[in-house]
Amino acid sequence: MQSGVAGRSPVPDDAGAPRLPEVVAIPTPGLGNNTYLLGYGDRAVAIDVPRDGWRITAVAAEHGWRISHALETHVHNDYLSGARDLATGGAVRIVAPAEGGYAFPHQPAADGFEIDLGAGGLVARATPGHTPEHLSWELQDGDGRPQALFSGGSLLIGGVGRTDLLGRARIAEMTAAQFGTMRRLAELPDEVVVHPTHGAGSFCVAGDIDIGGQATIGALTRWNPSFAATDLASFEAELSAGRTRYPAYYRRMAPLNRRGPRRLSGAPSPQALTTEQFSEARAAGAWVLDARDRWAFAEAHVQGSWNIEAGDAFAAYAGWLLPFDAPMVLVVDSPEQEVDVREELLRIGFDHVVGHLAGGMDAWVAVGGETSRYETATWEELRSPGQERILDVRQPYEWAEGAVPGSELVFVADLAVSLDRLDRDARYLVACRTGVRAAIAASVLDAAGFGVRPVVDGGVPALPPEELESVAA
Repeated sequence: MQSGVAGRSPVPDDAGAPRLPEVVAIPTPGLGNNTYLLGYGDRAVAIDVPRDGWRITAVAAEHGWRISHALETHVHNDYLSGARDLATGGAVRIVAPAEGGYAFPHQPAADGFEIDLGAGGLVARATPGHTPEHLSWELQDGDGRPQALFSGGSLLIGGVGRTDLLGRARIAEMTAAQFGTMRRLAELPDEVVVHPTHGAGSFCVAGDIDIGGQATIGALTRWNPSFAATDLASFEAELSAGRTRYPAYYRRMAPLNRRGPRRLSGAPSPQALTTEQFSEARAAGAWVLDARDRWAFAEAHVQGSWNIEAGDAFAAYAGWLLPFDAPMVLVVDSPEQEVDVREELLRIGFDHVVGHLAGGMDAWVAVGGETSRYETATWEELRSPGQERILDVRQPYEWAEGAVPGSELVFVADLAVSLDRLDRDARYLVACRTGVRAAIAASVLDAAGFGVRPVVDGGVPALPPEELESVAA
């Protein structure tokens, strides 16, 4: 789950002109985000740094750069910022939107604020909509011509940032602001390269759009569907049609980012727990989270544990399902996996991981620890479930696009608080789109004492359309 560098993209410059800053994108796949480094001379500007900022510092060091500025585009809802940790000691200057309400030392920036980078510069552009204080950073050459736009959560490659994160009461206001932002950005030169923070896999994207990377303004005005809207009403319709659920932990991120997240001393180290220590933590109320793959979990797991397998979806569903302030103990494949998982959790503010079970399930079984298991199913079995009831744990919009006849819908994020809706005497065949959410749901049901089999590879969309039915969302 360790994130690497997505790629290097030098911004084009005129022949013979001083070279513009080099752009390096550093992905955080579990959140669907990119951080950007703009290298100029022996220094670099960092844009939208996640809490595990040591990754960003390491990439800068590989290029021989010292980070001079940490820029924020907006108050983040999907992760905790690492800008404060980068600025420890005063060597890095934090620059953030003036209207963001940040409570820690920073340089407030508003529309037109400039940062000199030698051969070029960065200029703040007010781009409200995703959030009210949102700034994008426009990279200009030495003659003031725009070359690139670091658009944060505003303009994205496949759409725009969602406008409903501040609650229903402000959706209309934020949508109107975003529409105005799109009209202004469309006036940029076609050749300007757009580098968004949010991308494929981010729930900050308005809609179920799986597009990441970079593109030019000219390309986006042609095929980004949000540019096709010619009036506010059609723009509102475009955004509302693609509005999906977003993780519950989002509600906690903005206040923490304004206050300033708890400082971290650096990358975490694995904390191995003996079976006795693991048992004591469990007895004291620690949440048991198993990050192994869904097949290994089905074969044998600590009784009462939940399974969210390490991977690109881990952070979102951990933040959606787990109690925010509860201590956690982990079951993992290796100490290295504990570090990866711990980093994923730290990014979203889950700071109470006690450690991992040393020796994993083998050690637990060896001391006679309480275990459970269940059988798995294939997507073909959805055709004839027999005496089992089919539980679909996808989002309502997915369900509306086609469901197995006779199945029941409970979105995986709602399952733990919806168990009274289910029949405890029934056995459930649990399905989603790929198997990831079905495995999570199966672990929740198993921990609650339900009979269950998850479809762990594929799911409802694997069935031919003629075997599905349309259901009102």
